Amino acid sequence: MFTHGWPGWRFTNWTSSCQTARSLDGAPFLMPAGNTSLRRSLDFWFDSEGIRPLVVGEFDDSALLKVFGQAGTGLFAAPDVIEKEVRRQYGVRVIGRLESVRERFYAISVERKVKHPAVVAIADAAREKLFD
Repeated sequence: MFTHGWPGWRFTNWTSSCQTARSLDGAPFLMPAGNTSLRRSLDFWFDSEGIRPLVVGEFDDSALLKVFGQAGTGLFAAPDVIEKEVRRQYGVRVIGRLESVRERFYAISVERKVKHPAVVAIADAAREKLFD
């Protein structure tokens, strides 16, 4: 999803198949750092759509990126799975969604089967929240 926090923005809701996605051309955009898969996916999507956003900030820290978005510095992408939390915490609204851009989440363990009760609880809660 793309979101913004500045009330002066007047973007209509759109999906990647809609022409209104072109309204992002030249819009100020807050981007994740260049070494991330999300950034590469966004860059690929912008290029394939012929959209050239004005990158006004690049961030290694996604929370800091959202704070700048909340302040109205620019548009930003956030995963759908945390949409409610992002809208509530940062006071932003969704202006569009991209089905072709995905962010992946991984839980890595040295154990073949997770046994520690706290880790099991975290993994189960994440599985419920992410995939329900």
